[in-house]
Amino acid sequence: MHKVLLIGAELPPLGPALAGKDYRISRFGDPLAAIPEIPRASLIIVNTPLHKGRGGPDELKEFLARSEHVPRIFVSAGTGKKPGGFSRKKALTYTVDEGVPPRELGRLVRRIGEEKRLYDENRTFREQNRSLQRELKFFEDISRTLTSAAGHTDVLALLAKKIKEKTGAENCTIYLVDEQTGSLAMEKTEGPLWKKEKTAAPHEVIAARVAREGKPLLIANMYKENGFTLKMDRDFRHKINTAICVPLKSKGKVLGALELINRQSGEAAGEEFTPADLASVTRFTDYAAIIIERATLFEKMQELVVTDDLTKLFNTRYMTRSIGTEVLRSNRYNTSVSLLFMDIDHFKQVNDTYGHLVGSKLLVEMGQLLLRHLRELDIVTRYGGDEFVIILPQTPPQKAVKTAERIRQTVEQHAFLKKEGYDLRLTASFGVASYPESAGSQEELIRLADEAMYKVKHRSRNGVYAIIGHGSV
Repeated sequence: MHKVLLIGAELPPLGPALAGKDYRISRFGDPLAAIPEIPRASLIIVNTPLHKGRGGPDELKEFLARSEHVPRIFVSAGTGKKPGGFSRKKALTYTVDEGVPPRELGRLVRRIGEEKRLYDENRTFREQNRSLQRELKFFEDISRTLTSAAGHTDVLALLAKKIKEKTGAENCTIYLVDEQTGSLAMEKTEGPLWKKEKTAAPHEVIAARVAREGKPLLIANMYKENGFTLKMDRDFRHKINTAICVPLKSKGKVLGALELINRQSGEAAGEEFTPADLASVTRFTDYAAIIIERATLFEKMQELVVTDDLTKLFNTRYMTRSIGTEVLRSNRYNTSVSLLFMDIDHFKQVNDTYGHLVGSKLLVEMGQLLLRHLRELDIVTRYGGDEFVIILPQTPPQKAVKTAERIRQTVEQHAFLKKEGYDLRLTASFGVASYPESAGSQEELIRLADEAMYKVKHRSRNGVYAIIGHGSV
């Protein structure tokens, strides 16, 4: 059924012109009264001068603006054409004589119906083109900004920010699957939703389901839809009204999930997410997944360059670079940097007695033990074999000696490989040197700490020897 809005007096040929064409006519005294029905109208016929409407110029302007995309026929007392003629003002808008015959009016209605079909197709193509241009610009912006990203965390932050801006969402969160545990962890969130990250918020269940099933999810209205087991958490401060969650996939493998919550900006602010929104988000998540996968791979490659394969501690390459950096910082801020060289006593006996596999596991546990008993700013590296080097930034000689002694006692009191059924007891020898107190350069600092450690090895083992200035303690 096609709805025709007739504004003004009855047009005599209107009935015969629309007869048998499935039209229903609704009459209105003036244009303003017809405004609420415009969205449902297929045709508007105005048979009254617009300036005689009850509203002012602004209201008439509103009527013309709202009916712009609806076919309109304006009836005139005289167009200057022959009786029954009509003239085209612009797309979907025609003027006819008030004495137009039914046949001519019927012909015009058919013509304007075909024009409406073509007009709508053209509008759809233009909107699709604008949408594609917006998406292309979005991808270009992301590609441009990601070139400045320094690492994995920066990439995720930029992605979350750009996607939040594009969709107008209140919050955009990226979850990634931990390769070792298989669990889903919140990696980056853009938007004021949490007091603390990585808590069991209600929408985390949604992301977990999407990552597990590998299927996108649209929740148009959280309060109308069922099937979501939500955990309530007092740290969760904002309501979820509408949400989109899509899996991040690469080569069929689920890397994580991308989640959008509520609308707070853009033309659709405050409205529900729609299937069209889900389709739009899904289109660029494949691209986002590729970016995340490459950033993760790059980070792993960077770690391999500076990480020891066995213990996952930093290697000598990173150690040398870090000592150089700390020496420069020491010069700039007039502070000290100290170096601890550590060697496990009689480690060869462990390998000979229990085998190299047990020896390797012991080295891994030793590395973790050192990390647990040092500051976050301290740098633990594996120097080679059973030797470790610990960089202590902003640490003068006396404090470095105390740290070495504390670590020595920790190693001595620790039972290694208890989970594997062993109860191995070990000791270690430590050498200490500091810049600028005992060493005048990066190279000398490394050499003196190494020499100090060997003094302990050749004397008593299980001890600390420090070179301070030109003396020792």
